[in-house]
Amino acid sequence: MFAVFTSARKAALTVLALLAALVLSACDTAMVGGGGPTINTSKPVPVALLVPRGSGHSGDAVLAQSLENAARLAITDLQNVQIDLRVYDTRGDAATAAAVASQAVNEGARILLGPVYGEAANAAGLAVAGQNINVLSFSNNTTIAGGNLFVLGPTFENTARRLASYAKRQGKTSAVMVHGSDVSGQVGRNAIRAALAEAGLREAGAVSHELSQQGVINAVPAVRDAVQTQGADTLFLTATTAGALPLFSQLLPEAGVSPLTTQYIGLTRWDIPAQTLALPGVQGGWFALPDPALSQQFRDRYAHTYGGPPHPIGGLAYDGIAAIGALVGAGKSDALTGAALTQSAGFKGVGGIFRLRPDGTNDRGLAVATIQNKQVVVIDPAPASFSGAGF
Repeated sequence: MFAVFTSARKAALTVLALLAALVLSACDTAMVGGGGPTINTSKPVPVALLVPRGSGHSGDAVLAQSLENAARLAITDLQNVQIDLRVYDTRGDAATAAAVASQAVNEGARILLGPVYGEAANAAGLAVAGQNINVLSFSNNTTIAGGNLFVLGPTFENTARRLASYAKRQGKTSAVMVHGSDVSGQVGRNAIRAALAEAGLREAGAVSHELSQQGVINAVPAVRDAVQTQGADTLFLTATTAGALPLFSQLLPEAGVSPLTTQYIGLTRWDIPAQTLALPGVQGGWFALPDPALSQQFRDRYAHTYGGPPHPIGGLAYDGIAAIGALVGAGKSDALTGAALTQSAGFKGVGGIFRLRPDGTNDRGLAVATIQNKQVVVIDPAPASFSGAGF
């Protein structure tokens, strides 16, 4: 998911820009807002949904169906807006994604929703950049964002900003970052670093760890020393519940980094799976999540409609249709241009408010939660608008 495509994408976009006489730069955000097709809002708007069906992996088939189901559920919620949803299978493959993206546009699609995986999304975006078509991908990989390609997936940058801002308001002053040595860990570290600087918190150190039990064990003394020598009051971890978090949450308190005096903050969800809530070391830790009440409403409605729960990221397809529907519903022919898609007010999705940024990334209104007595407790509700906390 986190392969780095930035340089390759910029180079390819430059070539496409010269050929199409368009300026589509992932860095020049001032020019992003103008691109996009004109549409006739009085007729059904053709929207292509690109899903990873056909990859041969059963998980991709389940995900593809969930995305399609969520998109169709969103369409039923639209008022006075007609969407002509056309589904294309990418096989979870970049080359196929590029081919079907071009096919979809040639067959009339005015915007692309999907694909999921970073390489496939990058390829699809590049394939249709010269045709003035925007792509709302389900990826969370911000290195591919920019030009005509937006990422709908929750990003480390957005989560880190929310948590760092909250920490600052709670009187925290400095943080030690603990991150994996893999690409995902490095992306997380960079997101935290930028968020700390933006919030006005001091970076008190960064400790990397290998993705193994021994790697975590080896990192614990370095984390302890950094916290103690720097006088840090916060520990910001990129570890996941399926990875290093359970071991860190046990070993760090034992080593003297007490959660009573050092605030543990997680860049990832600490409430999934539910068994994580029973770990002694995560009690009192902070993490961010979409509005729990709205998220549950979507899960309940989806289950009632389709007989089972949605895929964890299935709601992104609902969000994409909701954004498209809100813009088309205004009746303007430029509803699917970059300028329209990046309106500052944003949109309402399954987990709360969200908006697309001119650089292709996104902001999502997140709640801050903690774990008390093995239960998730929201300590700072998700904002209802982008004038709220964290924005």
